[in-house]
Amino acid sequence: MKNATTKWILGHKVTPYDTSADYDLMMGESPPRTQGPPPHLHYSYKEVFLIVEGEMEFMVDGEKKILKAGDSIDIMPKTLHTFGNNSDKPCKWVNIHSPKGFRKFFENLGIPITENNALELSIAPEVIQQVIQTAEDFDMYIKA
Repeated sequence: MKNATTKWILGHKVTPYDTSADYDLMMGESPPRTQGPPPHLHYSYKEVFLIVEGEMEFMVDGEKKILKAGDSIDIMPKTLHTFGNNSDKPCKWVNIHSPKGFRKFFENLGIPITENNALELSIAPEVIQQVIQTAEDFDMYIKA
């Protein structure tokens, strides 16, 4: 199916894809040494990551896990989690949220890749502040 506009969000490049079922599907790429979002949980969403290339470090309920190409992780609702690419190589991944709805987070807060310095803008303090202030609008509850 047709994909939407690719955007940079908090240092990660994300492309959402249209689906006919009740889930959001995204392809992502994290440059080397890229932090993830602040630790957070979703009350409604189940989430899956599939690592396609490289590796990603996840923190899930306080437990650190390193996933490599071919590995996947299920994150159930109300599970505190974050992720980041701590390696020296890019990481490519697929992300699914179910039910549909979290895609709006990327669409509303991401910076289109066509903008000059989109990657840098996606991690600018004002963008990070906007994410923190509006995260709950997208069922993303940030925990300090």
